[in-house]
Amino acid sequence: MLRFSARWVSAVVLVCLVGAAFIFCEYLIYYPTILKCAWPKLSHARGGEGSDGRPADSTVHAMVLSDTHLLGAVGGHWFDKLRREWQMERAFQTALWLLRPEVVFILGDIFDEGKWSSQKNWEDDVRRFHRMFRHTTDTELVVLVGNHDIGFHYEMDWFKLQRFEKVFNASSTRIVTKKGVNFLLVNSVALHGDGCPICQSVEKELIKLSRDLNCSLQNSQSGSEKMESCDGAQPYPPTAPIMLQHYPLYRESDAGCTGEDAAPPEERHLLFREKYDVLSKEASQRLLQWFKPRLILSGHTHSGCEVLHDNKYPEVSVPSFSWRNRNNPSFILASVSPRSYTLSKCFLPEESTVISVYCSAGAFLLLLFLTHCLCMKGLCSLCLLGKHKSL
Repeated sequence: MLRFSARWVSAVVLVCLVGAAFIFCEYLIYYPTILKCAWPKLSHARGGEGSDGRPADSTVHAMVLSDTHLLGAVGGHWFDKLRREWQMERAFQTALWLLRPEVVFILGDIFDEGKWSSQKNWEDDVRRFHRMFRHTTDTELVVLVGNHDIGFHYEMDWFKLQRFEKVFNASSTRIVTKKGVNFLLVNSVALHGDGCPICQSVEKELIKLSRDLNCSLQNSQSGSEKMESCDGAQPYPPTAPIMLQHYPLYRESDAGCTGEDAAPPEERHLLFREKYDVLSKEASQRLLQWFKPRLILSGHTHSGCEVLHDNKYPEVSVPSFSWRNRNNPSFILASVSPRSYTLSKCFLPEESTVISVYCSAGAFLLLLFLTHCLCMKGLCSLCLLGKHKSL
């Protein structure tokens, strides 16, 4: 009877430990990690809340993440899919529940194999995306296009681009306005500058948006008098835009990037290739001249970086949101008003931490199992000894 009870106790302890490790690593770990994050407060000194004549509630709370790379049917192993997609789903859903952003921007490379996936595989990828990144009507989800979604410049075509735009019900190049803040979304994959049909279409749209924004700024400065060259221009709030795109603007390398989410030291001095790792110098300068953005947010490199272009245009590269691309994923929390903004970074649980917890739990279970076996062996010896003495 004693032996039977000891086995049951050991089994219950084992099940409880396995269950506790699983629940902690797969659910609970996201809560204390994301609870450390908070929306940054706008400073009055920087023209924050109230200093531009607008009430405090005109601040937009935007969550910005990048490079989710949902694995496809060709190169995605089922376990890799399960592990990484579960991590992103739990991280995203926990962040939504705790932080309640008004808008979420994903800066491209939503899918890993959009550039070559069949229609059937594409529909499966889209279904998984909508399940993972589900949200309430209180939060708007805005998605940008990346090279893995429609292919690099030499791979993209109208079919892939329109397929992407149809899924997300929006043009890949447009302005999203919230509470007087202009968010400019740029299809940076099409800024190759070689006159391809998609490139021409995107550049034409960018020139139109630039004219509309500049006219809105000019009209606000000239009072009620409308500029003659601005006839037919679409009105927007008269503030410089925040520009969001997949490719970073041109920079030589990540040599000047620092922080725990920067590229590894051995990779920071590797030179970037124009039109592949970053936009070309020409395309970068055109965007800066057309829009004069007060902030640029980009992805693609999977690592964090802060760059100041022409000594006045700050750019922040947003790291990947997936464990598949880095051990310490993160996202940006942005508090934005029509005249100011402030950013903070929110780190997710590290994959190495989760692996360490599982390994520690496994080692403890093995130790417990060996101790149990030794104890049971000892009990058997005592029972045999007792029988021998009774004889």
